Amino acid sequence: MTQLDVSDLAVERGGRLILSDVSFVLRAGELIVLTGLNGAGKSTLLRAVAGLLPRSEGAIRLVPDEPPMAEACHYFGHLDALKPSLSVADNLGLWTRVAGAPGLAVEEALARIGLDALADLPAAYLSAGQRRRVGFARLLLVRRPIWLLDEPTSALDTEAEQVFGALLGQHLASGGSAIVATHRPLPIEAATVLRLGAGGIA
Repeated sequence: MTQLDVSDLAVERGGRLILSDVSFVLRAGELIVLTGLNGAGKSTLLRAVAGLLPRSEGAIRLVPDEPPMAEACHYFGHLDALKPSLSVADNLGLWTRVAGAPGLAVEEALARIGLDALADLPAAYLSAGQRRRVGFARLLLVRRPIWLLDEPTSALDTEAEQVFGALLGQHLASGGSAIVATHRPLPIEAATVLRLGAGGIA
């Protein structure tokens, strides 16, 4: 089981200190929910943990230290990275070839998120909510123990939120863990809430 330790983390962007003295532990099966006003540093924290932003101070480490951080974490951000001319299924197939470590088959992943009927549809025709759901399928295609999710329920209707809640619940039940930045209540309970403000944990 993989544990994430973050200690005394500080992150600057454009010469401005966004986060400082941030410390927490994420154990297998646990969910941390990040809340706070816009600009509090929720997305910055997720990107720093994912290795997409450099840290100014502090440490981010896995226990045990294998696999490498890039192979242990799924980062789910605001950009969907879908190629408009490719079908939904082909977009996901491309993802598995790039990311490796296959989990579910494309067809099964699409069925799990309720988009199997759209497998052959070019991604250009997807709604904003459908594009988010394709992002959920990526989480299933490549197994990684830690999910870092930035506003995952944005643009989702009630049914899609329930689909997301089921996927997240199954991930946690299987020993996975997640950090979710959100402004909206999640369709899942038993979470640790970290409220960010004034450059750190409020």
